[in-house]
Amino acid sequence: MSILQDLQPADGSTKNRKRVGRGQGSGMGKTSTRGQKGQKSRSGYKIKRHFEGGQMPLQKRAPKIGFHSRVAKPYSINVDKVVKVANLEEITMETIKSVYKLSKEVTKVKLIGSTTNELASKIKDENVTYTGK
Repeated sequence: MSILQDLQPADGSTKNRKRVGRGQGSGMGKTSTRGQKGQKSRSGYKIKRHFEGGQMPLQKRAPKIGFHSRVAKPYSINVDKVVKVANLEEITMETIKSVYKLSKEVTKVKLIGSTTNELASKIKDENVTYTGK
């Protein structure tokens, strides 16, 4: 049975911290392990993240790809598959939302399908468009 006062950490599991600037005999005196002159040896030195010593940084060297349009694309509804929308008397955003589940972010709807030309007269909202063929 061990006694609490006799407990010790395992051999090699702990190290003493490095105490710099405590005289020449310590091996870490004078320059305090900072080497000789230069920017890195001064107090207050801090290198910026991603700085590569004046070389063109990676984020500028890498090719720029992709494009994200700021114009909101309309949500497409196929009226051949969603017959509830095609059977509406008057087609507006509110009536579409009453029969078809749309998220709050959707502001524009485009009706697609082979029967959209027949629905053109029912559309009463400027945010609802159709593909004309």
